[in-house]
Amino acid sequence: MELLIDTADLQSIQQCQQYFPIAGVTCNPSIVKKSAPKDFFEHMRSIRSIIGMDESLHIQIIAKTSDEQVKEAHQIFEAVDDQGYIKVPVDWQGLRTIRILKQQGHHVTATAVYDLMQAYMALAAGADYIAPYVNRIGSIGSDPYELIQQLSQRIDHDHYECKIVAASFHSVQQVRESLNAGSQAV
Repeated sequence: MELLIDTADLQSIQQCQQYFPIAGVTCNPSIVKKSAPKDFFEHMRSIRSIIGMDESLHIQIIAKTSDEQVKEAHQIFEAVDDQGYIKVPVDWQGLRTIRILKQQGHHVTATAVYDLMQAYMALAAGADYIAPYVNRIGSIGSDPYELIQQLSQRIDHDHYECKIVAASFHSVQQVRESLNAGSQAV
């Protein structure tokens, strides 16, 4: 089980690092915007210096086309480090981006997953982590725990080297149920 802290606030990261067994940090554009860094890349390097190289750092890209996404990912690799995980939203362009980055030997987290076929496509594209948005899936009338369970079974059945990192929670119960359904990380 991996616990990732979902923030870009340096003080929160330092505090969590001291008290909790976190396995890394994940952030998306809206979370980074809340911390209002003057220099995005410097801020990400600061996060990396706090957590070290043994913990994972997941940084979401914001470009819309695959070519732009790959370019943005390479900017992150060059300016922060090449061991981070690039968070790619799973849509038509994102699936192409995941495939390209994996072919180049990079780490990828497939994010913004709302249904099982989306998750399967990210899995087939080679994602290292797949992030189903638990609360949002429930809000649109689907069962996020069934998605996690079926995805976990597919990963085991086909021997994929991929982990499920459940995200988008509004309660501790959602975290527990995600882990119990087969998520390896939250």
